[in-house]
Amino acid sequence: MSESWQQEVLAEVKAGAKIGARVTDQHVVDKIRKAVLTQRLPPNTRLPEVTLGEIFGVSRSVIRKALTRLDADHVITQAPNQVARVRAPSIDETRETFAARRLVEGEVCALLAGQLKPAQLKALEKLVQAEVDAHGAGDEPARIEHSLAIHHMLADLSPNRVLGNFLTDLVLRTSIVIALYKREGLASCFLKGDHTRLLKSLRSGDGEGARKAIVDHLNSLEHLMDLSARDASIDLMSILGQRAS
Repeated sequence: MSESWQQEVLAEVKAGAKIGARVTDQHVVDKIRKAVLTQRLPPNTRLPEVTLGEIFGVSRSVIRKALTRLDADHVITQAPNQVARVRAPSIDETRETFAARRLVEGEVCALLAGQLKPAQLKALEKLVQAEVDAHGAGDEPARIEHSLAIHHMLADLSPNRVLGNFLTDLVLRTSIVIALYKREGLASCFLKGDHTRLLKSLRSGDGEGARKAIVDHLNSLEHLMDLSARDASIDLMSILGQRAS
């Protein structure tokens, strides 16, 4: 994306001010969560209340509400009298997260096979093609967004709502560990053909094929990780960039 996250936020704040809209804690939550999911805010990034308040143009009380919600969603960590940070899961937690997601998403995909309506399949096909196009264009943030949208749609469509809710949480957790442990120098975690194979099984009603497709996808993704300790800390302002004019 051509604009920095901070420029994007400031532009929205200015637009909201023109129409009398009020920036809420939900807006702050959405923006920070999206930045973490698309790996623009890496694990261990500091999130000072004062800095966030200036960026979003809101009081510290609004920022505190947003950070409390993000902490409850496992996006950030907060400790008394310390600056909040984007979560940095341990190596053991990373392995456990992938193991849990293989079980949950595998079952969700098996349940969905042969059950999707034509419009739902078409929507998934569009997302898969959008991911391929973004990868071809070298737009990694957009590719990540489309990939996440595919998995969130699977969670939303899950016939078992408990599993669907678990999957939504695991997709977020997995995205955070990918941001932390992606191999140095690896430009993209794009796995060509994985989502296409999944679609084929979902369309044909092959439940075990769908399960295997998503498990293989997650196995391949985990193998792209460098599960060794490293310092992923980064100053928030270096991520947000220059202020919008």
